[in-house]
Amino acid sequence: MAESPTGARSLRRVCVYCGSHRGRKASYAEAARRLGELLGARGIGLVYGGGRVGLMGVVADAALTAGAEVVGVIPEALETAEVGHRGLTELRVVGTMHERKAQMVELADAFIALPGGLGTLDELFEVWTWSQLGLHRKPCGLLDTDRYFAPLLAFLDRMVEDEFVRPEHRRMLLCDTSPTSLLDRLEAYRAPAVGKFLRREDL
Repeated sequence: MAESPTGARSLRRVCVYCGSHRGRKASYAEAARRLGELLGARGIGLVYGGGRVGLMGVVADAALTAGAEVVGVIPEALETAEVGHRGLTELRVVGTMHERKAQMVELADAFIALPGGLGTLDELFEVWTWSQLGLHRKPCGLLDTDRYFAPLLAFLDRMVEDEFVRPEHRRMLLCDTSPTSLLDRLEAYRAPAVGKFLRREDL
């Protein structure tokens, strides 16, 4: 992630985690489409799971139509189930889910989760945990369409309340209902200078 003379950080590529299904509400696909278009309009590349179906396909097709570079990363075992997208700038077929997630993190400067299922949450929480541990300093965000993530956000606040998560680490996860505002916040993000583990004097 490059830094401009004003101190703002420019995003070269954003990794988007989202469902291989479209979900029940049309608003989910519409938000994915708007995000893909916005990435292209801003000259930001898309990194995603490589599928042609569900919200994955929607965001990829929108980004491609808007002129964005789109890199998909898909495990060989899922290439058939998720219908690997053959129209991308680059489709990387890897051996395992671990390789997929590691490559997506390496390729991207920021991460956004759209509505999705278990895989979406798995990817989001892993990359957020890596940030919490200081393994990277890249921002993570949720695009909260139709309050899809509201119960999750309430649970995360409960984790802070019960002192399992530091408030600083909770604030690492940026959340917005607007893709424009969310991208602005990702570009302005500064990682907090606080470690995961308690100091001895805190015990």
